[in-house]
Amino acid sequence: MKKKWLCSLLVVMLLAFTLAACGGGEDKDADSDAGADTDQVAADGDVSGKTFAIVAKNTGNPYADKENQGFEDAIAEAGATSIVRAPEQPTAEGQIQIIEELIAQGVDSLTIVGNDVDALQPVLEKAMDAGISVSSADSGVNPDSRQVFVNQAGTTEIGVALTDAVLDLTGGEGQFAILSATSQATNQNAWIDAIKELLESDSKYANLELVKTAYGDDLRDKSVSETEALLQSYPDLKVIVAPTTVGIAAAGKVFTDKNLAGKVELTGLGLPSEMAEYIDNGVCKYMFLWNPIDVGYLAGQTAIALASGTITGAAGDQFSAGRLGDYEVVSAADGGTEVILGAPFKFDTSNIAEWKSVY
Repeated sequence: MKKKWLCSLLVVMLLAFTLAACGGGEDKDADSDAGADTDQVAADGDVSGKTFAIVAKNTGNPYADKENQGFEDAIAEAGATSIVRAPEQPTAEGQIQIIEELIAQGVDSLTIVGNDVDALQPVLEKAMDAGISVSSADSGVNPDSRQVFVNQAGTTEIGVALTDAVLDLTGGEGQFAILSATSQATNQNAWIDAIKELLESDSKYANLELVKTAYGDDLRDKSVSETEALLQSYPDLKVIVAPTTVGIAAAGKVFTDKNLAGKVELTGLGLPSEMAEYIDNGVCKYMFLWNPIDVGYLAGQTAIALASGTITGAAGDQFSAGRLGDYEVVSAADGGTEVILGAPFKFDTSNIAEWKSVY
């Protein structure tokens, strides 16, 4: 009897030990899985050792220099490496060559400030196929060529700001012209389209006449020549609106040299450091922009979020953009997605002295 009781006790103890061992094994696996998840999150958030490239429109562009500075600041904060490249001329062909070189170099991330909305698609798709995260900033490319676009301000908001400025500066009626960058510049074309749509759809602009859109190709000398041609061709011209920092500064110089303050008005998008002189001398009563350093910084933070896996570029994705705060990816008018920095800011005699030393 005693022997039978001991056997039963041994069976119970063996069963208890087996269950405990199995339970311990399950806890260990769970802990291991949790650890793996934690490691994955840490790996996703860490971009140190990765290389982030930005390809600007062209060299010698003061706006692009500030934008590149912001991008480099963001990448440096993340402990990663940045590469800044740009062709000498603002052409798609020049950017394509650079992107091919960056693909061969094996960069982890590519941000493109597009010189053409469609021409870059094959090489950008090649980059994505190679595992490189691709975003566009400031001047976008088509949705198939990017994961997300970093937009400096809403297209409609910029169009409204510029068209309302023309309405104000003309006194509500008269001729105006646009001095743009290149004919393929996606951001310029989007803003110009927004202006044209407002002219057609809103009766308050009915007495404004857009006589011509000229292209200075974001080159100072050509922008000067185009400004002079507009003034000569349209003697009744009341306003030139230049949605390009190179163009508006070039026009400001022409207006100053010809003593046109109060005779023909100038507005658009300009760098405060370059336009302070022309605002102070009355050639440009006011103009708009955003901080290009912030545009570049947001582009860098967006590139980091893509490369780290924090976002995929889908609408609804959210991420922290360092000193700029939190942002959300939203649907864009072209069918892709975008991150919008904010509304355009107005610069005039009341604030230009403060901002001209900033950028």
